[in-house]
Amino acid sequence: MPENLSNIALIVGGSRGIGRATAIRLARSGCDIWLTYRGNHEQAKITQEQIQQLGRKCDLLCFDVSDHEATEKALRNRAEETAPSIIVYNAGITRDNLLVWMKPEEWSAVIRTDLDGFYNVMNSVLFSMLRARRGRIVAVASISGQVGQAGQVNYSAAKAGLIGACKALAREIGKRNIIVNVVAPGLIETDMTAGLPKEQILPMIPLGRIGQPDDVASVIEFLCRESSMYIHGQVIGINGGLST
Repeated sequence: MPENLSNIALIVGGSRGIGRATAIRLARSGCDIWLTYRGNHEQAKITQEQIQQLGRKCDLLCFDVSDHEATEKALRNRAEETAPSIIVYNAGITRDNLLVWMKPEEWSAVIRTDLDGFYNVMNSVLFSMLRARRGRIVAVASISGQVGQAGQVNYSAAKAGLIGACKALAREIGKRNIIVNVVAPGLIETDMTAGLPKEQILPMIPLGRIGQPDDVASVIEFLCRESSMYIHGQVIGINGGLST
């Protein structure tokens, strides 16, 4: 185990949207990237090429974070050889439905990816960071996990759970010089929000615009790369004023 962490950022769910924007920003600031994704090889390759054009390395790791065995196989030995200095947990899916009509698989699929996946990743990687006594962890939650959203009881529950997990983890590992924070995006222009009635939501956003992935990535980069960091165990809303 190395005494010092490498300049590597593990981006979990990094092939598109917020994950891609974050990976590119961190690569531009000098990080090599371990980029995980579930199955969209084409988009993952596009992200990898953009990172390589910046002169940084990008390893693609294809697996399903909801599968503990697959996650451990992909990450544990790799992290034991070279501990990442940054982990950004951005994996997430939606299966929207009113609770009264929600099928068990719609509930469990979201919980397994959005919340259980965080455990699977951290359980595979965290010990190597603890040994190195330095690092940054940022989880991407959602405004839905802060205030709730009709039709997203499963997603709101998972993201609220993610927030609680990170707050507890921050208390556990802060003494090891590992900073843990959460960002909670509002309406961001990604594939996940493509079907939302944006014309109805936009009037409720004081800034009067839909957020872009880079709006979120810029905050994540700050939390990961700022040398003097006293922000720990916090949830930072990135929502244009939709919720305060």
